[in-house]
Amino acid sequence: MAEKISFSIASPRGSHALSVTYERAGAGEPLLLLHGIGHHWQAWEPVMGILAAERDVIAVDLPGFGTSPALPHGVPYDLGTVSSMLGSLCEALEVERPHVAGNSLGGLFALELGRAKLVRSVTALSPAGFWSAGERRYAFGTLRAMRLGARAMPLPMIERLSRTAAGRAAMISTIYARPGRRSAEATVAETLALRDATGFHETLAAGLDVLFTDDVPDVPVTIAWGTQDRLLLRRQGIRAKHAIPGARLVRLPGCGHVPMNDDPALVARVILDGSR
Repeated sequence: MAEKISFSIASPRGSHALSVTYERAGAGEPLLLLHGIGHHWQAWEPVMGILAAERDVIAVDLPGFGTSPALPHGVPYDLGTVSSMLGSLCEALEVERPHVAGNSLGGLFALELGRAKLVRSVTALSPAGFWSAGERRYAFGTLRAMRLGARAMPLPMIERLSRTAAGRAAMISTIYARPGRRSAEATVAETLALRDATGFHETLAAGLDVLFTDDVPDVPVTIAWGTQDRLLLRRQGIRAKHAIPGARLVRLPGCGHVPMNDDPALVARVILDGSR
């Protein structure tokens, strides 16, 4: 059962109290899991059991997503602030330099944690930040449309659509290559998470100027991209490899933007290999 932890973060406006929801399972070296924009920690459920067999797994609801409250008023959702917040979270959990795996927005945060030397290794699944201007406009426009669609549908409609493979495809095929594999319950929950995400607009606004161009030296980095990613096209993985030449670039055949549900065994193996 997910828990909440409270801790303090620092910003130019002073110290602020923050509460974050997380799920923790397993034993071994710590592994922090970070979801994408509009999602919640449950995005990692398909791989949690496999990872927990070898790692102390901590899956987090980022601030303003899932059941974690938004950042305090005036605290920005930029890379530096969120990576510092995640460092404070690890201190509160008494975890020192965990491995980290992130998807999409979470992949970008994972790379920033690696650049700041706050983690032992980084696995980034379709990380944000390696787009062209046109690709960013396309991705942000698609995310806004998904959010508007989620907010426009009443709960009975969301539940009805989620019960059929065709309905799930209509709702979530943008991020999953195999939406029929996602359960009806998970589809409803993540649609509501997108609809109710209090940090959505601030996070999207903070990403307008983000371009990850720095290397991540002295930290093992794995970058993995689904061959059927429809949100962040896989050619962005080549740019990521150019920016981080020491990274291992892995292809995820048949996987979409959120690959954990499309091929749990493959994604878990990539994460565990990257954290070895």
